Amino acid sequence: MSFSIFDSLILAAYLTVVLSIGFFYSRKKEKTTEDYFLAGRNSGWVAVGLSIFATNISSEHFIGLAGAGASRGFAVAQFELMAIFILIILGWFIAPILLKSGVQTMPEFLEKRFDRRSRKVFAVISIVTYLFTKITVTLFAGGLLFTKIFGINIYTSAIIIVLITGLYSVTGGATAIVKTHYIQAILMILGAVTLTLFGLHEVGGFSALQAKLPADFFSMFKGVSDPDYPWTGIIFGAPIIAFWYWCTDQFIVQRLLSAKNIENARRGSLLAAFLKITPIFILVLPGLISAVLYPDAKGDDAYPALITSNLLPVGVKGFVVAGLLAAIMSSLASAFNSSSAIFTNDYYKPRNPESSERKLVLIGRLATMVTVVGAILMVSFVKLISSQVYLFLQSVQAFISPPITAVFIFGLLFKRITGRAAIWTLIIGEIIGIFRLTTQLLVQMNMTTSPLIINFVSINFLHFAILLFLFCSVLILVLSFAFKAEKKEISRVSFLFPDTFREIKFNLNHLGSVSRDRSNIVISAFILLLIIGLWSLWN
Repeated sequence: MSFSIFDSLILAAYLTVVLSIGFFYSRKKEKTTEDYFLAGRNSGWVAVGLSIFATNISSEHFIGLAGAGASRGFAVAQFELMAIFILIILGWFIAPILLKSGVQTMPEFLEKRFDRRSRKVFAVISIVTYLFTKITVTLFAGGLLFTKIFGINIYTSAIIIVLITGLYSVTGGATAIVKTHYIQAILMILGAVTLTLFGLHEVGGFSALQAKLPADFFSMFKGVSDPDYPWTGIIFGAPIIAFWYWCTDQFIVQRLLSAKNIENARRGSLLAAFLKITPIFILVLPGLISAVLYPDAKGDDAYPALITSNLLPVGVKGFVVAGLLAAIMSSLASAFNSSSAIFTNDYYKPRNPESSERKLVLIGRLATMVTVVGAILMVSFVKLISSQVYLFLQSVQAFISPPITAVFIFGLLFKRITGRAAIWTLIIGEIIGIFRLTTQLLVQMNMTTSPLIINFVSINFLHFAILLFLFCSVLILVLSFAFKAEKKEISRVSFLFPDTFREIKFNLNHLGSVSRDRSNIVISAFILLLIIGLWSLWN
């Protein structure tokens, strides 16, 4: 790949701007944990929406969505569309509950809803999850990209990316992260759009692309027996993963909790939902383009093939690579801040209630460093699962998300759900999920020939998510009705899903005096119509 001096200057300019913004907002000497982790709860809806989107989109999306697109076509975009439905639910129904609870972390919310035991268990699950599904995958995919682009060893690439991101995220906290997300979200979108347009021009336009690829590449719905995207798994299984990710995971919800109020949180969620339509065209579509232009570039090599080729002229290439780096840094910064928020608020602070705010912030920074080192050491683990990093990410999430989704959904719906039922559902459900992941590893590494285990692993990961969610749903209901709640398990969250529904219903009955709700309804309806249109177009 020819990376000119001009391209390097553009990349250096991006880093200078982002680091300058980050350092500017890290100059404040005294910070509270609310400032450090939630940007002082002072973010407007644009900041919330862009921050959620920038947090979500990272290197594994660029590599993984394009790689899956090059292998199977538009079917992988279904995960993005399912996320949009859940983001709308997050804005309308979940955001009011979370903001009225006044929590800083999702494990803290579980303690308010159930008990301290649930908080501890969920905190452990969250931090471990970040290593496998957030930080590690981002570093691996980012390292793979920069290895292809610059020829740097994948571990060296990962360390460089971590150090650059840590320069401002560790010192500046959530305020610096949210402010840099403005630049990073816009830059990653513009960079990806630029590459897509150059690719479409090179291939001869969209109609030429359709003519050169199999017809099933342009069908989003696959058969029930499809190994990756069965329509039953997409419709019923993907939303289970999405609810965990968008509505219960500190990684995303922390951006929502930084909002000034419920209205800004809701509108920000809707902005993020609208932006989630773009990956179909700027991340999946380039994969299809790569399949035509560079058919030898299989799977995760599809997107790097576009970048390293002569497709992009001098200067433009630097701009596109800057967009890639923006995506990586934005997600890593959020993951670092979220992991430190959980450790500080859910472990250290309860054990050391006398600690000053400045000391708590310092503890959070140190915890971040430990997490980063552990993540770098685990980068090579990803390749044991799949050559398609995005499918690996979705499969691991399918194994861990159903118990969490069940606990939160039933905990938000019914006040009678008890803390003991919640904690046992989390523990038993996660044990089953870890067993599924372990057996898949054993089969992948040819360490077992047991027909029973091989058949178990052959269950599609989305279908497995459905089965595990149903099991956990029955388990939490049975345990809640079998065991009477203890006094300490009585919920301190007075505003749950039914209350949110009644509040929204009241506002809908008074639309004449609540113009913001009218506009939010119009935005939501418009987004849903866009999804239906895409389904109709590529069915």
